[in-house]
Amino acid sequence: MHIKKQRLLTPGPTPLYQPALQAMLGSDIHHRTEDFRKAYRAVLADLKTVFGTSNDVIALVASGTGAMESSVSNLFSAGDRVVVCTAGKFGERWVEITKAYGLDSIVLQEEYGGVVSPQRVADALKSNANVRGVFVQASESSTGAAHDVRAMGEAIKKTDAIFVVDAITGLGTMPLDIDGWGLDVVVGGSQKAFMVPPGMAFISVSPKAWAFSETAKLPRYYFNLKRELKNAATGESSWTPNIPLVLALGEALKYIKSIGMDKLVENAQLLASATRAAVTALGLELFVKSSPGAAVTAVRAPKGMDSGVIVKEFRTRFGSVVTNGQGTMKGQIFRIAHLGYFDFPDLFAMIASLEIILAANGMPVKFGAGVAAVQNVYAEAALGAAHHV
Repeated sequence: MHIKKQRLLTPGPTPLYQPALQAMLGSDIHHRTEDFRKAYRAVLADLKTVFGTSNDVIALVASGTGAMESSVSNLFSAGDRVVVCTAGKFGERWVEITKAYGLDSIVLQEEYGGVVSPQRVADALKSNANVRGVFVQASESSTGAAHDVRAMGEAIKKTDAIFVVDAITGLGTMPLDIDGWGLDVVVGGSQKAFMVPPGMAFISVSPKAWAFSETAKLPRYYFNLKRELKNAATGESSWTPNIPLVLALGEALKYIKSIGMDKLVENAQLLASATRAAVTALGLELFVKSSPGAAVTAVRAPKGMDSGVIVKEFRTRFGSVVTNGQGTMKGQIFRIAHLGYFDFPDLFAMIASLEIILAANGMPVKFGAGVAAVQNVYAEAALGAAHHV
């Protein structure tokens, strides 16, 4: 069988990492100069393009949690009634933030590995008067599950509530039609599919959400979105920006634009599909069965084995990084990421490593079974692409 060469991302580290690294190393420009203003304006414009929205997009020097918090402090008042969806560690973070600011939180909870259904959200909106907002993770990376934010958005659009979506691991791994689906606030982070180190957060804000800011009474200082938007118009940030990250992000955004955000999403989804096929072929159990996301794949450790053993073996044997479970799932699952600059050769190596780790810890393994499953997904994708040439 002839298989046409098909790499969804550009081969080798040079296309992204060398320019990004050079940008970070050459970051000795002052942030109150026209050189920086030009770079910052370009980054904000490219963020808007990559987000695929006509809404305002603001950059913050913070982790993604800073943007999550700013969505609460800038748009709500103490006592506002909100619906909070939680099915994992990061859903719990929404619960904690909204309660910390004194919101009246109606919590819709599902077990780790599950998702909150759009119907539950619709029912909560119908049965509770004066709901001002709905909070959810697009991608709950602590479990590997993905929420149906499109269907949720359809229900929320019919109300006066705004829809606040943590898409820190959703952007670049799943389709997100921000304007079409009514995603009023969307949060992102630099270190996920945007492929640069942590330290910057992004937040898009719709006109409907900005209207909420006119009556919001919660205190804010550093995370003042109106101030950031005003200063961004002049090419500046309100506070000292992280210049190396801004410049590296500029290179990453150029790269994403060159391949297309849809290709980045397709790549993550193919890698996730191949990973699910591989671990199943190896006799392992997927943690999320009904609504798997493409940011990470969560896998149950073999019976009687702590997942931390697998995480440690990846690091010590192969210098590779996979992550343990979080919260109540620590020791029970391990997670393989698919965000950003990963491709099939990386996954071939990862699954081959996993086979060796499992065999070294007494699990019967047919070497090559998992790798073959990945190869089959790759071959099908490559042949499909060849037919469209």
